[in-house]
Amino acid sequence: MITLSNVHKAFGDNKVLRGIDLTVPKGTSTVVIGGSGTGKSILIKCILGLVEPDSGVITVDGVDVTTQPRDAFLARFGMLFQGGALFDSLPVWQNVAFRLLRGSLKRPKAEAREIAIEKLRRVGLAPEVADRFPAELSGGMQKRVSLARAIAAEPEIIFFDEPTTGLDPIMSGVINDLIREIVAEIGATTITITHDMTSVRAIADQVAMLHAGKIRWAGPIGDLDTTDDAYVRQFVSGSPEGPIETLR
Repeated sequence: MITLSNVHKAFGDNKVLRGIDLTVPKGTSTVVIGGSGTGKSILIKCILGLVEPDSGVITVDGVDVTTQPRDAFLARFGMLFQGGALFDSLPVWQNVAFRLLRGSLKRPKAEAREIAIEKLRRVGLAPEVADRFPAELSGGMQKRVSLARAIAAEPEIIFFDEPTTGLDPIMSGVINDLIREIVAEIGATTITITHDMTSVRAIADQVAMLHAGKIRWAGPIGDLDTTDDAYVRQFVSGSPEGPIETLR
């Protein structure tokens, strides 16, 4: 579904992506791990066309992303942002139905509200939550609303940016289970960025480690704990000792 071939991106002298090669099969869940500042978010922005690579090719369904009409192309994607990124001034249902109220996916307001309430139910939130505002919800509820928004238009591809950041272990488990269930239901292709190894093990079909601007290792989740790659082993174990430099 998604292929990156020798993708480079620099900002001045800061070479963020240094030849990324990655294949994401259709209908699978790929999790990208790596330290802070390694370019994981830039990788996603390049796929979406929000950042233009300096060189290399990115294709979605075999078609170069730079040749796609923007509105139709972006309509294929859903996104759960780190921190939720809900609109404080809009009630929950309008947050969930945001894409259904405008643009190429626009639906009648009543229909968009019905879809929003249905998606809220799917993530375990009661219909009465629909008319509340984000500030009236707990962090876990806000994350569920963000997940409902990500799936509201039933996208082909979903990106999850640190989906469990700021959540307690129990709520993190709930979100991981919801992601896995919902992705399986709609058959979406997903890329998740996370530092949380519990999430990796819960939702990944395959894992890719980004380090020093390149995919250091990629493989099925079942091979993660048996790889001989010292960088992966250090990251997975959380050890300060190893080839990944840490501040002392």
